[in-house]
Amino acid sequence: MNEPMHTEETSKPLDPEKAMRRQRLMHNLAGISHTIMVMSGKGGVGKSTVAANLALGLASAGYRVGLLDVDLHGPSIPRILGISAKALGQEDGELIAPVAYRPNLEVMSIETMMKDRDASVIWRGPMKIKAIKQFIADVAWGPLDFLIIDSPPGTGDEPLTIAQTVPGARALIVTTPQELALADVRKAINFCQHMGMSILGLVENFSSQTCPHCGALIPVLGQGGGLSTARRYGLKFLGGIPWDSRIVSSEDAGQPLELNHDRIGAGQAMHSLIEKVASACGYGTERRGKEAQN
Repeated sequence: MNEPMHTEETSKPLDPEKAMRRQRLMHNLAGISHTIMVMSGKGGVGKSTVAANLALGLASAGYRVGLLDVDLHGPSIPRILGISAKALGQEDGELIAPVAYRPNLEVMSIETMMKDRDASVIWRGPMKIKAIKQFIADVAWGPLDFLIIDSPPGTGDEPLTIAQTVPGARALIVTTPQELALADVRKAINFCQHMGMSILGLVENFSSQTCPHCGALIPVLGQGGGLSTARRYGLKFLGGIPWDSRIVSSEDAGQPLELNHDRIGAGQAMHSLIEKVASACGYGTERRGKEAQN
């Protein structure tokens, strides 16, 4: 497991409050088996959709999953899942109770703590870093098989904080096939290499679209860019997810499709992605699902 980078904050003696928070942070991290940060170099590639459906699929397979949205300026997870913004209650005096979305799946986002979900978050780096650490240390996650983290695009404060705070966190990088997105993805790969963060694999979203008339796959945004980039950097290619117009309407309505149980459109590709992620972490979705029922 990768050790967090030493910063000025960790090298100085901690005051009692910071020491207690660090103790809670380490306690929570000890209860999380696998942390996966879903990231991209460029916005608009469907990263939050991948993160949400990955969490939904793993939870429905019987895994205990936390879904943490650290996109503080443009959180999407509550909208995708249809979670209304609300102040969260407290648990055990100081710990925040995450939203219990469904069995085995709990969610945390800045938007779930805001009275006005359309209010802007106007924070500089130090405030963002503090908030993200609180989302891990001060939330009553409990034991988790997976903590899925939806990170904003780019390589700024949010992914950097996760990389420095969560030992052993791995990245799942989402791209689209065209060069404009791949150029930024290469920066995300470089970020992970620089930070010593393992990359679970690369996913190519919007890899094609099914023609409504003949059923043929149309490479709307190009073809093969994700696979060639994965090969170039020696990464696992976790598959291509086709454009599925049902996802747009379902997310706008806050009623996500059960893609992991679907075998049409993007469903089969998402089901395959969930199986590959579980396998890469030493699990099997079918085996875990049966265990959870016993």
